[in-house]
Amino acid sequence: AVDELKKKVEAFQLGIARVPSFTDLMIIGGVAFGSVALAHVSADVLGPTFKGWFGGILERNPDSFVQFLSSLEQGFFWIVVTATAVGIGLSFTGLRNYEGAGASKLGSVFLYILVATIGMKMDVVELYHNWDVYWSVILIGLIWMLTHIVVLLSVAKIIKAPFFFVAVGSQANVGGAASAPIVASAFSPALAPVGVLLAVLGYAVGTVGAIVCMELMHAISM
Repeated sequence: AVDELKKKVEAFQLGIARVPSFTDLMIIGGVAFGSVALAHVSADVLGPTFKGWFGGILERNPDSFVQFLSSLEQGFFWIVVTATAVGIGLSFTGLRNYEGAGASKLGSVFLYILVATIGMKMDVVELYHNWDVYWSVILIGLIWMLTHIVVLLSVAKIIKAPFFFVAVGSQANVGGAASAPIVASAFSPALAPVGVLLAVLGYAVGTVGAIVCMELMHAISM
């Protein structure tokens, strides 16, 4: 199965590969920044809309189920959802052929910038000063990863999935598009785009799953 996938990916890459022109780079950049702009516009419109709508419902019925949908009021939620939806939608259009011009490589550059930006906001010293709080968070993370490993290996054994999909799928869910292509490249450089695709699928499913988990925990805490 992996060898067949490798051949298909190599054939696709050879079919669309080209030296990127200035026009290609401008189109890739335009699509990227245009999608981000659309995501921000949707956040500015949908966030306040849902906030006002839910506020009116809760005034009439404080016990309404909408109290568990507070995430829909957040602008960041709509930025992530819109950007994910636009990216997945465009992958079914002719724009996917810009992969041959290096679209994924440019995307990875911006992804590393994002990760670096997030990391720059971290204060390691706070870990020492507030160890009584953070130790429980670290423990939750360890339990989370243990559950991830057990579930992934169990399902892989049941469906007899090739180890390639186990390794790349795991990294796609944990590390995302920054590291999944690296793991896929360890099997074959031609399979790096498969890592990107699995990571994008992980983002799409993970975003919805995380929101559902958040709302369930919110409901339990109340």
